[in-house]
Amino acid sequence: MARCDVCFRHCEIAEGKLGFCGARSCISGKVVQANYGKITSLALDPIEKKPLARFHPGSLVLSAGSYGCNLRCPFCQNYEISWSEEAWKLADKTDAVSPEELTQTAAYYREKGNIGVAFTYNEPLVGYEYVLDTARLVKQAGMDTVLVTNGTASLSVLEKLAPYIDAMNIDLKGFTDRYYEKVLKGDRKMVMDFIARAVQICHVELTTLIVPGENDSEEEMVSLSSWVAGLTSESGKTTGYEIPLHISRFFPRFMMQDRKATEVGLIYHLAEVARKKLKYVYTGNC
Repeated sequence: MARCDVCFRHCEIAEGKLGFCGARSCISGKVVQANYGKITSLALDPIEKKPLARFHPGSLVLSAGSYGCNLRCPFCQNYEISWSEEAWKLADKTDAVSPEELTQTAAYYREKGNIGVAFTYNEPLVGYEYVLDTARLVKQAGMDTVLVTNGTASLSVLEKLAPYIDAMNIDLKGFTDRYYEKVLKGDRKMVMDFIARAVQICHVELTTLIVPGENDSEEEMVSLSSWVAGLTSESGKTTGYEIPLHISRFFPRFMMQDRKATEVGLIYHLAEVARKKLKYVYTGNC
């Protein structure tokens, strides 16, 4: 039995078993990354797809994903590799890609406009060791690293990665404890602490998916954008006012098909609400 300290769950993992995320195990009494190097998805994406609007716009980034996640968003767009029966079956089907191999692949596509590697698709921080090992090599090769994450991780994990990450897109999925705890099975405070520290480390953009009947009120967007506006970089030169926020439209998916897609007009309205506090607000999936 060993205790995992990646996120707020602090899973006590029995020998040979998996934690809540499905990506961390216990071997010889120690927590290990069970999905190390297991790349289930690999694509050369526009950087704007991460989404990052103000980090090397117009460029491409090699996007790599594994399997596993420490949240349970019922509307997950990548449930086949994050959390589902399909995801848990990937362990034996997926060949490992070493950090060296992934770095070499990124370098190969540099002449096509690739700026580096983005760790994305599933939740990369449940396998932060692979992210760390690969990011070191990517930086040594003179390329950039991007982390697309739900932000549900301890600050100790973030500090380990800090020297090697150039940009992050972090989900701030809503701004109530009810939504995080009841719907996502997460912890809002951990995400807020993660974001507050991340903006002191590298370029950060945030994404909020607007789900009808859950986090779609004007009042919640006022609270969310006001909090973001109050953040500051370590130097104090960059204020929260300049942190880009992506407000995205929900579509029925996975285990949440009991409601219609978010009205486009509502997305635009909430974006205008956020713009009262933030300089860069973008709308997505509209």
